[in-house]
Amino acid sequence: MKDDDLTQKIIGCAYKVHNTLGPGFLEEVYENSLRIELEKLGFNIKQQEPINVTYEGQVVGEYYADLWVDGRVVIELKAIQSLTQRHEVQLVNYLTATGIDTGLLLNFGPSVQVKRKFREYRPKGKLLNSIL
Repeated sequence: MKDDDLTQKIIGCAYKVHNTLGPGFLEEVYENSLRIELEKLGFNIKQQEPINVTYEGQVVGEYYADLWVDGRVVIELKAIQSLTQRHEVQLVNYLTATGIDTGLLLNFGPSVQVKRKFREYRPKGKLLNSIL
């Protein structure tokens, strides 16, 4: 399964969780619920998994991924009114520091907000063509 297909399935699960629970819960509630939905689909999920951040081959810090799906997609969850650019930059920094290629920023606010981020720049047209 390609990363684009995997992220589509993750996004579908996020909408299912939000449609079932609605807005207003703490981030942890959505995180646990999304883990359950993804595991039901047979994905290998690591929750609050420490990921080492390296600089020139040396560990310089540790990041805890909210969810890490099949060792390929990092998910950063929020449960706030609206995402900011700061949240997007945070996820891209995690991807860059860890070498993971694909990340999703999911906000379970009044409605589901989804931001798909990549370690390396990918034009939106190229992404749309791979989905279609």
